[in-house]
Order: sequence, then structure tokens, then C-alpha cells
Amino acid sequence: MCAASAAVTPLRHNYYALRHGQSLANVEGVISSDPAVACNHHGLSETGLQQARRAAEAVCAEALSTGVDGVAIVSSDFKRAWQTAQAVHTAVISRGLSCVPASAVCAETLLRERSFGTLSGGPDSRYADVWVHDAVSATHTEFGSEPVTSVRERAWGVVERLEAELPGRCMVVLVAHGDVLQILQTRFACVDPRTHRSLPHLETATLRRLSLPLAAGAG
Repeated sequence: MCAASAAVTPLRHNYYALRHGQSLANVEGVISSDPAVACNHHGLSETGLQQARRAAEAVCAEALSTGVDGVAIVSSDFKRAWQTAQAVHTAVISRGLSCVPASAVCAETLLRERSFGTLSGGPDSRYADVWVHDAVSATHTEFGSEPVTSVRERAWGVVERLEAELPGRCMVVLVAHGDVLQILQTRFACVDPRTHRSLPHLETATLRRLSLPLAAGAG
């Protein structure tokens, strides 16, 4: 769970999870967590591209309504996430909003999909086999999968770095993958990481605000 000091420290920036749009791996019903494959293949389907453009409009609307100084788009370098992030960047620039940095999406390998070990490349019905173990242990490595604790630590490390590096008050859009983002949400919510699958399911191309508990002073 959260360290007491971290739980009461307000965040300077506003953080949002954005899961990638529908990917070709989603269409094929396969798990795609191997960087050697997913960085170059399994990009967005035509439906996914449309979803990404709609999500981009949602990002712009949120940025305008919250009056932030700029939008920082930080993305997994897996193709499906990267294409989603590019759609957001295009929309932000076309709306005349400030993008931080202005020239590009920030690629972040620490936001890559959770490794599902020997299950990668197999049917996505096997996700449930890993999640059963997640509910019991946040440190398990069944099927060679990455422990929940590892995912949470690396994703939260991105947040900590962005807090220190980004200027002003930004809307930070973390474009990544379902497990990564829901596990990260447990850190924002200060709840047991084993419960990540009990959170509302993050659908493809869905924007979700990530906030610390109210007692932590999140704005």
C-alpha cells in the first residue's frame, strides 16, 4: 500500500490513464506482451484508430475545462499505445493547446505492457489464469509473468519523475495498457495491489483521472 509520507503529499500535475485503442492483438484474441513483437506489430485496428481519435478529443476537452498550463503525453512504446498517443498529440496541437514538450510524444519503456511470460502469443483467455494468482499474491511469477509489485513500482516511478521534471501544472496523459494502468491506479488509490482486477475495467481508448485520496490533497 502507500507509505504514509507519500499518501499525504499532493501532486502538482493532473494524471490520467488512457488505455490504447482496439489493437490487432485484441481482434485476434492473443496476448501481446513481448517487446520484440509488440513494438513493431499489433498496432491499432481501424476501429482502434477511430477510438483513438475520439479519446484525443476527450483529452482536449479535459485540458480546456481544467485550465492546465499544458498537456504532457507519455506513452508505452508498444505500437498500439504509440499510435494512440500520436492521435492525442495531433489533436492537442491542432486545437492550439500547449504540448509539453511541443515536438513529440514522450516514449516511456516503463509503461510497457506487463510481461505475461510464457502466455505471450497465446489466447487472451489466459489472462484470467494470471489474475487468479494476482488476487492471492502481488509478488507471484506464475507462467513467468511479471509480479504486480514490479508493475506498480515501475509505473509509479514514472509519475515521480514527471512530478520532478515537468514545469507548471500539466495534464499528464499516460498512454499504456490495461493491467499496467489498473495496477498503477491501486497506487494512486492507496489500496492493495492485489485488488487491481476489482477496479472498474478500463476499456480500450478510455480516459480515466488518477487521483490520490482526498485526504492526500489531490486537486
